[in-house]
Amino acid sequence: MDALIAEFKADMWLYISIPFISGIIGYVTKVVAIKMMFYPIEFWGIKPFFGWQGIVPRKSVKMATIAVDLMTERLIKPEEIFARLDPKRIAREIEAPMMEASEDIVREVMYQYQPGLWEGMPLFMRAAIIKRVKAEAPKIVQTIMGEVQHDVSRYFDIRHMVINNLQKDKALLNNVFQSVGKEELKFFCKAGFVFGFTIGLVQMVCWLIFRQPWMLPAFGGFVGLFSDWLALQMLFRPLNPKKFFGFTLHGLFLKRQHEVAGDYAALISKQMLTPGAMMEELFTGPRSDRVITLLQKHVRRVIDEQAGLARPLVLYAVGTEKYIEMKASVAERILERLPETMKHMEAYAEDAMDVRNTLITRMRQLTPVEFEGMLRPAFKEEEWILILVGALLGVFVGEMQIHFML
Repeated sequence: MDALIAEFKADMWLYISIPFISGIIGYVTKVVAIKMMFYPIEFWGIKPFFGWQGIVPRKSVKMATIAVDLMTERLIKPEEIFARLDPKRIAREIEAPMMEASEDIVREVMYQYQPGLWEGMPLFMRAAIIKRVKAEAPKIVQTIMGEVQHDVSRYFDIRHMVINNLQKDKALLNNVFQSVGKEELKFFCKAGFVFGFTIGLVQMVCWLIFRQPWMLPAFGGFVGLFSDWLALQMLFRPLNPKKFFGFTLHGLFLKRQHEVAGDYAALISKQMLTPGAMMEELFTGPRSDRVITLLQKHVRRVIDEQAGLARPLVLYAVGTEKYIEMKASVAERILERLPETMKHMEAYAEDAMDVRNTLITRMRQLTPVEFEGMLRPAFKEEEWILILVGALLGVFVGEMQIHFML
């Protein structure tokens, strides 16, 4: 014992450095693991042999699918949020820009198909036609929104909207997981130092007694591997609170369910499930052809109604074929203007849909298993790579430590 004490005193600062270096190994391996989860967003290196892309961006389709499945199955239904919209109120919100667009559309179409007839028409007749079309345009949107509400899934695909947007914007996908698990990611790094330092104390004693060169890289590898595994367990286990010697054990992420609900809901409602994104999906998504057909049907009806008794004269002046083309052209131009026009109802729609509060309420009602699924996939996907990299980094630093100690 006296010899060991003498040895320790002789190289005291070297021995004291062991647990600190071990703690640094634990911390650095966690930071590297987290960076590898999210970065780089695009592949960096030489495909397919050498390089890396963050696990979440590389698995963007799967990650986005996991996110949207939870969202649509347990948190929010498109039918529910569309039902909260009042088509009449939407018509009022977009009335001014829609009427302005309608006037431009009437002039454009008439100049395109029958410039002579339009120019030769008295001003009061032109004004009357424009006035009647302007009055009907917001009603067309009102009617369409009413029909969409009755069969939302026919016209709107929320899965496509979310998955497509997250695939296109991998930084947003990263942001979803980072926002949900921001406290857990911080803990993951801090825990690496604590676990590494604790193991380093054991390492220090073993080196003092046995002084075997293989021990430092072995301990370094163990620190990197075990601390990764233990930190992950502490994040997600146990699923439900359990008493252990007077202490309550509960997965750190699961413990924050109410807090996470607020952060997640704010992010999703402001960046993903926005009225603008929903309207874009409605008018340009894979089911937009059904909305276009619906729009064309109502535009044709309105034009025929407005033509009234003069319809035979109009047909005679422009011809049946051109008359049909004119109606299609009006519908096409209205569709082009709709996304911009519908922006004027976004403030109302955001309040009416109340996506944020709906998400908060539903998220707080999730079971522990369902709630775990919000963040766990980001760690679980290729988790073994992260742990292996941690172990290899630990071995490398341990090898460097040998040269330092000797």
